[in-house]
Amino acid sequence: MDLGIENKVAAVAASSSGLGLAVATTLIQEGAKVAICSRNEESLEVARQKLISVASEWGNPDDRVLAIPCDLSEASGPESFLSQVEAHWNSADILVVNNGGPPPGSAMGVSLQDWEQGVEQTFLSSVRLAKLAVPKMVENSWGRIIFITSISVKQPIDNLAISTALRCGVVGFSKSLADEVASSGVTVNTVAPGSTDTPRLRQLVDARAERDQVDGGEVLNQMTHQVPMRRIGQPEEFASAVAFLASERASFITGVVLPVDGGQIRSIT
Repeated sequence: MDLGIENKVAAVAASSSGLGLAVATTLIQEGAKVAICSRNEESLEVARQKLISVASEWGNPDDRVLAIPCDLSEASGPESFLSQVEAHWNSADILVVNNGGPPPGSAMGVSLQDWEQGVEQTFLSSVRLAKLAVPKMVENSWGRIIFITSISVKQPIDNLAISTALRCGVVGFSKSLADEVASSGVTVNTVAPGSTDTPRLRQLVDARAERDQVDGGEVLNQMTHQVPMRRIGQPEEFASAVAFLASERASFITGVVLPVDGGQIRSIT
């Protein structure tokens, strides 16, 4: 299927590894030009080189990959990212809103400082990115915004209180925004990954193993058993779902939360 995004400009936040890098890679494979960002300049350069190797089949790879060092958890980070994208390519047609996960902990067990940092990192960075990208998308009568959250927006995940609470807030913002821009040719959707083979998952496995004083392999087996497919997902599988929602083919889909979880969410709706 031709997704219709050849030469579209995609800005993928927090994309030097994990789900963000997988999404950036898939979008480049589909012919998009992609901007990535990270606060870790070393990992950002490694990711840029990987994407350039993928982009070579579309012509000059240096004109298809833009790597921008910035910290999205800082108030100036989103503007720094998107202003450089606009300076290089005029505007972003596709925005993938992603950020690093907040620290694990129970609702009562995490500090107020952790909650405040989580609001900046998880919620406000998402709002800022979207608000900066929307005007140009509306002006161009075409745009795709995809928020990456977690299945915790459908059912709480043990010991991830900050993530659960704030990602639910992101979904509420996403739905409200979707209604506001739907008539302008801009779609806004959320993709909720389940257990997926990323550095973040390995961090959570290690944290739970330390908390429960068990082997990490046992924790991973428990996670796998919760998935009807009896395996964890691969980043590329998740990225394919995001790429479809970013495409011309998804033009009548907006305001949805799409789980990519192997059936892990147990609710009917």
